[in-house]
Amino acid sequence: MNPRVLVGCPTSFHKEYCIELYADSIKNLTYNNYDILLVDNSPDEKYLNKIKSLGINAIKGLYYESARDRIVASRNLLKEYVLKNNYDYLLSLEQDVIPPPDIIERMLSHNKKVISGVYFARNVFENEKILIPLAYVEMPSKNDLPSMRPLNEFELFYGPNLIKIISCGLGCVMIHKSILNNIQFRYDLNTFDDRWFCIDLLNKKIPLYCDTSIKCRHMILNRPYQWAEIKK
Repeated sequence: MNPRVLVGCPTSFHKEYCIELYADSIKNLTYNNYDILLVDNSPDEKYLNKIKSLGINAIKGLYYESARDRIVASRNLLKEYVLKNNYDYLLSLEQDVIPPPDIIERMLSHNKKVISGVYFARNVFENEKILIPLAYVEMPSKNDLPSMRPLNEFELFYGPNLIKIISCGLGCVMIHKSILNNIQFRYDLNTFDDRWFCIDLLNKKIPLYCDTSIKCRHMILNRPYQWAEIKK
């Protein structure tokens, strides 16, 4: 059996700089049973029409002044689409994340309910900008929630490909429909939606994994704007 997979993400006109590369990559995935759906939450339909002109299925999402409201609403639209249309998995693949063409087969091969690939983001450490993987393992903690750290060099390049993690971004993660049935995407003023998703997994005792061999290109260095400039 080949599970039905929906590949999609929230998007907006801010990501127009990389839509052609993303469209080419997701239209040429090698898996034989997947569909694509982007949810555009721009204030008008100009970008939606641009996406469709590239042969990518897209729908209009709700527009809110807050970026986090727009994103969470769009994620929940994707969730409902997966459940309503009887897909087995959602591959949440952000529009600025470019995966290897066989990403779906590789993720499915592990037979896990939630599994992430690896992509990197910029962070500031000791006044220097560095790239860190958006996948984290647990550390000892005296708090209610465990402490965590990003995957280290050994885990990324030399250890086993499959590793249990405690948190990840939603830029490249495969989620089974049974998980979507039990978790609503959400955020609060102090915590983004990807972190809440992983906290909800933890509280429900749902294990989260990462295939460290699946390394994706993240187009942040090409981005013509700063995330800090967008109203959250």
